[in-house]
Amino acid sequence: MPPRRPRHRTVQGPAVIYGRVALIGLGLIASSMAHAMRRGGLAGEIVGYARTAATRDVAREIGLCDRVVDSAREAAEGADLVVLCVPVGAMGVVAAEIAPVLKPGATVSDVGSVKRAVIEAVEPHIPAGVHFVPAHPLAGTEYSGPRSGFATLFDNRWCIVVPNGADRAAADRLGDLWRGMGANVDEMDADHHDQVLAVVSHTPHLIAYTMVGVADHLENVTDSEVIKYSASGFRDFTRIAASDPTMWRDVFLTNRDATLDILGRFAEELFVLQRAIRMGDGQHLFDYFTRTRAIRRGIVEAGQDTAAPDFGRVPGPVA
Repeated sequence: MPPRRPRHRTVQGPAVIYGRVALIGLGLIASSMAHAMRRGGLAGEIVGYARTAATRDVAREIGLCDRVVDSAREAAEGADLVVLCVPVGAMGVVAAEIAPVLKPGATVSDVGSVKRAVIEAVEPHIPAGVHFVPAHPLAGTEYSGPRSGFATLFDNRWCIVVPNGADRAAADRLGDLWRGMGANVDEMDADHHDQVLAVVSHTPHLIAYTMVGVADHLENVTDSEVIKYSASGFRDFTRIAASDPTMWRDVFLTNRDATLDILGRFAEELFVLQRAIRMGDGQHLFDYFTRTRAIRRGIVEAGQDTAAPDFGRVPGPVA
């Protein structure tokens, strides 16, 4: 396993880490970053840009940023930190647009769920003297848009920073920002990140999409029955499957190899379980479920979820 470098320095009290932060894309992660940076007093000024005028209008209406501008280039000009919060497939185009106005010493980062493809798309456009430090906060909900963000989204969640050979001080500074927003910070290389995320996020999302699709295609079970009788398991599948379709399309296309590898392993495990059910091998099923239950217990003990009923979830905002 490639070495990982946990970094646990604490940012003490409100302290401006970046004078000006530009958020390109104003969905759940960017809007939560804006709230979290304001909460911690971490940025002198927050400038935002979104592709559609409607989203920009909403961001202005709710006062999400200090300024909302009408182009990615305008947002990035003069910024100390530029964070690409757009779908993975759009990052290269945005990077090319903002490259001419990036100031020397600035840092460009991202929040994409895939790292190798982001590096390949963005890095060629980064000018000399500008630091590129990819990152990925492992936090989210099924909601999107500038109204969906909240300051506590990253509290006690993990943010993976991928230094990718960047200046050490620039990587540490970005890590300090994420700690200031409430996250725990770890480091790993891009390929290992993509493999880990294929296990803990990408393949589970694909399975959720598939299960909901199976229910949709069953001819002898009506849509109204699926909705009316949804138990907690299927209900959680639908929560995951409600995630942004553009983002997840890009994730699967850009993390293809790692996702297909994990899907192959999943298919092998599923075949073994199918055989146990067919053969009536209750002991195998019991032992298997006992091992997987222990993983759930470990997640709760690590503070990454709660054992409260319905996972402690409360109704979220209207998407």
